[in-house]
Amino acid sequence: MIRMRTDVFAESLGMGTSMVVLYPQAAAGIGMDGSDSAGGRDGVPVLYLLHGLSDDCTIWERRTAIERYATEKGIAVVMPEVRRSFYADEAVGENYWTFVSEELPALVASTFHVSTAREDTFVAGLSMGGFGAFKLALNHPDRFAAAASLSGVLDARGFHQGEHGGHLAERVWGGKPLEGTADDLIGLLEQADPAVLPQLFVDCGTEDFLIEHNRRFLAAAEGRGVEVTSRLRPGAHTWDFWDTGIQDVLDWLPIRG
Repeated sequence: MIRMRTDVFAESLGMGTSMVVLYPQAAAGIGMDGSDSAGGRDGVPVLYLLHGLSDDCTIWERRTAIERYATEKGIAVVMPEVRRSFYADEAVGENYWTFVSEELPALVASTFHVSTAREDTFVAGLSMGGFGAFKLALNHPDRFAAAASLSGVLDARGFHQGEHGGHLAERVWGGKPLEGTADDLIGLLEQADPAVLPQLFVDCGTEDFLIEHNRRFLAAAEGRGVEVTSRLRPGAHTWDFWDTGIQDVLDWLPIRG
């Protein structure tokens, strides 16, 4: 696996930012099988893997063995930096939603030999990143074959006004209600055509403080007739939980051989 810490200038942010990119290669070190799964296709499949509120673009590597897991699957992994933006165009700050949803995929496609086909494009994340993953999937279902949320903030309508929001809500959303916006995941789900949505995966610990977010999202999906692969299993908001979870997500992704 080729590993790159990439620094770029983002026009949508008006400043430099970073991302970590893992890219498959045929050669591998001791104890690993190399895999370049591009085959006869135009590029390898790609997973956009999103970080949480307290993290950065390096966190998945520092807390899990994502490089080893991705090597076994022959998939590229793109881990962007979005700070504490909630993957939004911040009311007071930068346009991270525009960056992640528009500029980042264009940068990746023009720089790395990854497939841009919907069936080869996936997104996943933890906590705030689980919110970001489903925000991308529900706002742009034509771009992603599958999306996974690990312990995700799946009902930010309540989160941004509660004890975990605080000044963050003012900075990110200007204190405005999220109902009917691109950040209202349950509202988007209730308006979506189930036939065109990506495959969805929800994983959350029953001892996680975000468990009710996930239950509300799953109830809305059931009411709309949207099929979701879900696991509400013992666990909390911890890296032990997410390390297991991301391995299962990679097994679940419909990666073409």
